[in-house]
Amino acid sequence: MAIKVGVVGMGGIGNTHARAYKNNPLSELVGVCDINKQRADKAAEEHGVKAYYSLKDMVNDNPDMEAVSICTSGYENGSMHFEPAIEALDYGLKTLVEKPLCADIRDARYLVSYALSKKQYLGCNLNHYFTDIASEAKSKIDAGEMGELVYCLHKVGFDGSELSYGGVGDLKSRWLKPYSHCKAFLTHPFSVMRYFCGDITHIQAFLDRPGVRKTAGDPMLSINSVNCKFEKGGVGVLLSQRGDARFGLGGWWSYEHAGTKGTFCIENCVEQITYWPGHKKDEEGKLYLPEKEVKNTGITSFDATFPNRINAWLEDITNNVHYEFIRSSGRDALATLEYIEAVIQSYEQGGEMVRPHPLPPIHGTPDYIH
Repeated sequence: MAIKVGVVGMGGIGNTHARAYKNNPLSELVGVCDINKQRADKAAEEHGVKAYYSLKDMVNDNPDMEAVSICTSGYENGSMHFEPAIEALDYGLKTLVEKPLCADIRDARYLVSYALSKKQYLGCNLNHYFTDIASEAKSKIDAGEMGELVYCLHKVGFDGSELSYGGVGDLKSRWLKPYSHCKAFLTHPFSVMRYFCGDITHIQAFLDRPGVRKTAGDPMLSINSVNCKFEKGGVGVLLSQRGDARFGLGGWWSYEHAGTKGTFCIENCVEQITYWPGHKKDEEGKLYLPEKEVKNTGITSFDATFPNRINAWLEDITNNVHYEFIRSSGRDALATLEYIEAVIQSYEQGGEMVRPHPLPPIHGTPDYIH
C-alpha cells in the first residue's frame, strides 16, 4: 500500500519534493501546506491535491497520513524547520526535513534528541550522495578496492567572478550574516565526506571574503577552506566559495578520494566518475599503473538527486527500517552541523584546531546485528 505523505512549505524545494512523491509508486501525495495561502493554492493546483494552511488541518483531514516533508524556508536559509518538524513528530509523522536540519545548532541537537525519545523517523534531504556513481564508488570502498584513505578533496560552490557579484541588495536579505554561506552550503559537502570517509574528529578552518564584498559592506564569509582528520584515518580538505571565482577542473562540484589502492573523482555530482587504479603486477611480477577508467552518466541535471533521495526515504519506511538506521537520518544531518559549528569556532579562534561536539549514541535493537 502506498505511503500517504504531505509536504509543508511550498517554495521551490517543496514543489520538488511534491513532484518526487507524486511520481513514486511507493507514495501517495495527499496534501500540500503553506502559511502563505497563494503559494499553497498554486501548489495544490499543480499537484492535484488539497491545499492546507496549517499542518494541524492537514493531519486532521488525513488521519492515515504517515509521513511529511518539511521544506519551510527562513532566516539564514533554514531556521524555520525546527517548529514544524517538532509539530510533525508530535503528530506521530515520519518526518523528512530539508537541509540544513536547523540553522541553530542548539535546535538541531534538541530536534534529534526529541525524535530519538519518541523512537520516530527523522530524516534529512542530504541528497548529494544519492546517485548511482556515488553508490558505485562507495561499493569500491566497502569492498576494500580503494585501500586505506590517504586524502579526500571536496570542492563545491558556484561559478562566478567579481563582475558577477550583485552587491548586498536588500538589507533584510538572509545572506547578510557572516556565516550564512557556511550554514546554508557546507551541510552537503560535509555529508558527502562523511559518507565516504566516516566521522570527522578534528577541524581547522580559514574563512575569508574577497575585496568586492568588503567594499560593498557584505559581511558574509563566502570563502571557506577546512582541514579535516577522520576517525578511521586519513585527512581531507573542503573548499567552498559562493560565486567569487570559477572552480576550474571538476566544475561546481568535485570530490576526489585517494586511497592506497586507487583513486576516484566524481565531477559535477551526477555527471562523471574517473577511477585511477593503483599499481598492478604484470606476468613477470613488474609493477605498472593501469589506464584510468572514465564513466559518463549522461545525466546533467542535479535535480535527478531528489527523486533518488525521496525513494530511499520511502523504501526505508516501507521496509520498516529501525529508526536509528534509516539513510540520511537526523543524526547524520546533525553531524554536518556539528562540523559547521566547529568551523565557526576554529575561525573565531584564529584557525585553531577544534574537535566537533560528540554525536548522540546509537542504541540499536536486538534484531540488528552489525
